[in-house]
Amino acid sequence: MDFSLTPEQREIRELALKFARNEMIPHAQEYDEQGKFPADIFKKAWELGLVNTCIPAEYGGSGFTSVDGVVISEALAYGCMGMNTSFMANDLALLPIVIGGSDAQKKKFLTPFTQEFKIASFCLTEPGNGSDAAGIKTTIKDGGDHWILNGEKMWITNAGHADLFVVYGTIDPNLKHKGISALVVNPKSPGIEIGKKEDKMGHRSSDTRGVRFNNVKVPKEDMLGNPGEGWTIAMNTLDHSRPLVASSALGGAQRALDLSIQYSKERTQFGVPIAKHQAIQFMIAEMGMKVEAARLLVHKAAWLCDQGMKNTEIASYAKAFASDSCMQITTDAVQIYGGYGYSKEYPVEKLMRDAKLIQIYEGTSQIQRLVMARELLK
Repeated sequence: MDFSLTPEQREIRELALKFARNEMIPHAQEYDEQGKFPADIFKKAWELGLVNTCIPAEYGGSGFTSVDGVVISEALAYGCMGMNTSFMANDLALLPIVIGGSDAQKKKFLTPFTQEFKIASFCLTEPGNGSDAAGIKTTIKDGGDHWILNGEKMWITNAGHADLFVVYGTIDPNLKHKGISALVVNPKSPGIEIGKKEDKMGHRSSDTRGVRFNNVKVPKEDMLGNPGEGWTIAMNTLDHSRPLVASSALGGAQRALDLSIQYSKERTQFGVPIAKHQAIQFMIAEMGMKVEAARLLVHKAAWLCDQGMKNTEIASYAKAFASDSCMQITTDAVQIYGGYGYSKEYPVEKLMRDAKLIQIYEGTSQIQRLVMARELLK
């Protein structure tokens, strides 16, 4: 049993951390306040090979493992969880193609993402169906030589900038999950309406919108797998992506811990740095313990993916524990900073706002517990 990163993983981690410190942290507050999409920073990350980590080498990708992916994601989230949400959304959208696509589909859809900078969106959630993904109302009808797509999606990351959508719909709502199918869709297709950008509490630099599909024609060859196989593809995708999302929470938690340690050594009360006070020491110790435990869960969940082993239970542990821990750690960071922590002049209030979303998207912390219980009680 070896918990160390390989020399190559340490090298890519340092590259990603350097990028986070030099390109993301200096602009994170500005982009957050303006709700500005980080297209320029996103492109620089792509040029360094830090996005689209799921694309296999045979289709032009870097051939990163899942462990490599979470190491990179943690480092980028250290720079900004909001920006990293946009970066990760590319992997979330491309993973169904990696998992369920034919060789021809992988060449058609994945390879262009390695040749030039492109953005993708994963379209699963609907206005009335978040946690109840099997209750999808978006329909996919047979139109002869094409599919006809109708419906509405909500909370779609990167929707306003995407070059590719992976959209989940149903061939028959009465079939529930057995009717769900996945289509790769060109966002420029006639009949697609992109909604207004959502004004969010956190992750404000990421682009989040609703998308409406009105009789959109999709080529028959652009369905992933067969009709009714979309649910299996989606669940396999989430087993791969949840460690990635958990690693984003981990990066934000590590940043909050580092800032708290630094501030507690500089801030004096009652004649000594507050780091000398046991109340602060206990809070920092709790932070450190949760960060380390979260990292072990995240890395194990990713490692199981790389071994081709089922990771559903551990991925849910990792996602819930890392996101819940990030929320607590960033809240405690604000407490340690005191009144200054509540001010936008200091970075911890943004970390606290950003932490909340990771408890919600990619399966809420409550849904993760349902998944855990289901796996434990089998």
